Amino acid sequence: MRITCPNCGDRDRREFYYTGAATFLDRPAPDAGGAAWDDYLHNRDNPAGVTRDLWYHETGCAAWLVVTRNTLTHEVLKTELAADVKGQRNAG
Repeated sequence: MRITCPNCGDRDRREFYYTGAATFLDRPAPDAGGAAWDDYLHNRDNPAGVTRDLWYHETGCAAWLVVTRNTLTHEVLKTELAADVKGQRNAG
């Protein structure tokens, strides 16, 4: 699989570290309680189809990316800097 880093261009997926679904923007409140944090940290969906995932460009520019991809076909549909995605969400 190839991932296009917005900073570095087209790269092999082995340059990146996958961290899971891009739900980093939907964290529980700090005082949400143990059950909410346990669920957030340990339980993950395993969807088939289009997902938005958080990847770290470990051996490249060290950017965090949101990668939209199809888990059935391995097609990468879109890559964005995570900082830009977070900024768009906070602006709206």
